[in-house]
Amino acid sequence: QVQLVESGGGLVQAGGSLRLSCTVSGTINSINVMNWYRQAPGKQRALVADIRTGGNTNYADSVKGRFTISIDNAKNTGYLQMNSLKPEDTDVYVCHAELRIGGYTYSYWGQGTQVTVSS
Repeated sequence: QVQLVESGGGLVQAGGSLRLSCTVSGTINSINVMNWYRQAPGKQRALVADIRTGGNTNYADSVKGRFTISIDNAKNTGYLQMNSLKPEDTDVYVCHAELRIGGYTYSYWGQGTQVTVSS
């Protein structure tokens, strides 16, 4: 069974760094798209970054120059490197991926990981 398993969240001081990981467990052909979203309680999910086949990336204005999204296809794992963290980056971060399995594309969500940045 295919799942997305997230790790890497935690508590960090402002100015620090974290690296979030999103690993695809199970057998797939490829990761077509991977997105990272953030979500606060009672608020809508907001896109932080995404990466597509071919390496094209997109970032929210609030994280440009500080966050980097990448994929290691050999490990079926995506990463969100978060540098120069600010207290306003505090949220639950959730990964999403469009995976090619057999002849079809399927959408999967991770369970979310808490990122807390203290001032």
